[in-house]
Amino acid sequence: MGYRLFIPVLVALLLALAVPGARSANAQAAANPAASTAVAPLTAANPAAAESSTNAYRLGSGDKIHVSVFGQQDLNGDYIVDGAGFIQLPLIGQMQAAGLTVAQFQKEVTSKYADGYLVNPNVAVEVTGYRPFYIIGEVKSPGQYSYVNGMSILNAVALAGGYTDRADKSEVYIRRNGASKEVELPADETTKVNPGDIIRISERFF
Repeated sequence: MGYRLFIPVLVALLLALAVPGARSANAQAAANPAASTAVAPLTAANPAAAESSTNAYRLGSGDKIHVSVFGQQDLNGDYIVDGAGFIQLPLIGQMQAAGLTVAQFQKEVTSKYADGYLVNPNVAVEVTGYRPFYIIGEVKSPGQYSYVNGMSILNAVALAGGYTDRADKSEVYIRRNGASKEVELPADETTKVNPGDIIRISERFF
């Protein structure tokens, strides 16, 4: 008989202890809704990605591009941007390419074909080969090398046979896109190489 009376009393004590804990957890969840879910909130778009889109690659002398006009097979072709920054296209003649992004050049070509030549032309432009970069100074094989999309300064040095024993491996000097002045940058994976760059590896002083 005493045993039967003890069980309801025990259950009542356990319920009394559990209710305040549940109330406390509910209060915490109400005060901090974000903590009540295990799914992390979505972050905003990466600012670096937005910045890279505004700093799109610009065409230069030596770049190889393919121009295609939908439905106009005779107007399709492969071209190299000449030393003056131009290419020669069928019907419309000489077009400046150097200094323009691919999207800008494509827009210019489309506009030119639409001006008395074609009705609603659909033009596509793509880069099929990048102009080379140059590396000089304290590398084992200085010279001109083919650019590979996304390469870093470490890749460039590796292509040039690696550093000499006298090389300064901490910094690198780059003259970009025909600029008259060099820019000093860290010699690591964060420094990217662009087509046409002139890279100089300096000598260390100790």
